[in-house]
Amino acid sequence: MKEGKETSKGKSESALKVNKGIPQPSSLNEQAANSYRMRKRQNLKAEEYVGGILEGNRVMLSRAITLIESSLESHYNLAQQVIEQCIPHSGNSLRVGITGVPGVGKSTFIEALGSYLTGSEQKVAVLAVDPSSEISRGSILGDKTRMKNLATNERAFIRPSPSAGSLGGVARKTREIIILCEAAGYDVILIETVGVGQSEVTVHSMVDFFLLLMLAGAGDELQGIKRGIIEMCDAMVINKADGDNVNNAGIARSQYENALHLFPPPPTGWTPRVETCSAFTGSGVAEVWDVIKEHEKMMKKNGHFYGKRNLQQQYRLHETIEDALKSRFYNDPAIAVKIREVEDMLSRQKMTSFQAAGILLDTYFSKFRKDDFK
Repeated sequence: MKEGKETSKGKSESALKVNKGIPQPSSLNEQAANSYRMRKRQNLKAEEYVGGILEGNRVMLSRAITLIESSLESHYNLAQQVIEQCIPHSGNSLRVGITGVPGVGKSTFIEALGSYLTGSEQKVAVLAVDPSSEISRGSILGDKTRMKNLATNERAFIRPSPSAGSLGGVARKTREIIILCEAAGYDVILIETVGVGQSEVTVHSMVDFFLLLMLAGAGDELQGIKRGIIEMCDAMVINKADGDNVNNAGIARSQYENALHLFPPPPTGWTPRVETCSAFTGSGVAEVWDVIKEHEKMMKKNGHFYGKRNLQQQYRLHETIEDALKSRFYNDPAIAVKIREVEDMLSRQKMTSFQAAGILLDTYFSKFRKDDFK
């Protein structure tokens, strides 16, 4: 068998010659390695979290948000320190709430709007609240898979959060997360609701602009919308206005515009707008953003922008008190024992729910009355 052939210089050249390849990249993913090293350091101080957030470190921002969402008391105290230090660096973003019935295309619209904004050199944070199971308390957290392009955009940050039993499916910690995202330098905060129950009311209480997505050709449009949501929204957008649905979207727009004229003008002086767009093709997305910016300019000029934020702070104060009282009530050792007895009495039809609640409340508040006489 012939091993090779003689070259002009008299050396044998093998038929199995291996050509020089291109330089291979390092097998070590530096970003993943840094993330791993950061996870290994479990006992970070508040100053370290804040420093990373102010530098725009998305890994550190994610860790701080996880800290806020934790139910551990030690995490709660540390999270409050982080939030307190981030507050002076917050408040400079535009907060936009986006709601609509399931299937209206909220995630697709948010990705289209987010991509448009990042294309104009703006940083966008998306807080997408995912519905949690009432049985397992689990959540799919699939918004990053529904926003594939935006999820890989360096100027965007997507944080799906489980609702975990919060009122209307809105995560209870969203307001604190907004503060952290603003401190990290995000110009626009987009908050997506699950579109059911009282979630719209809660999101409306934390945003500067409230956007309602609608569909055309899905039945009687004017009958299929709640009056309360119409009164809250600053703009309505008929999504999926493409293909054969363009004419239907135009008709629906006219119907909504006529309906909005029947409502008394809001004290802000702003008349809610109705637009059409296709999140799939991107058509009309720029016009929707123009409406949002027009609203911001008008509200800042007439003083309603910061007046609304002050009212939202007061709303948050009372909501926090309610949450704290509820938490302390159920974590009280005396209640933990008494509640089992009461639930057993209820199951045996020995008392009503109102009587059971009265017994538990008396048990909880009796210790405060005893302390008054010491």
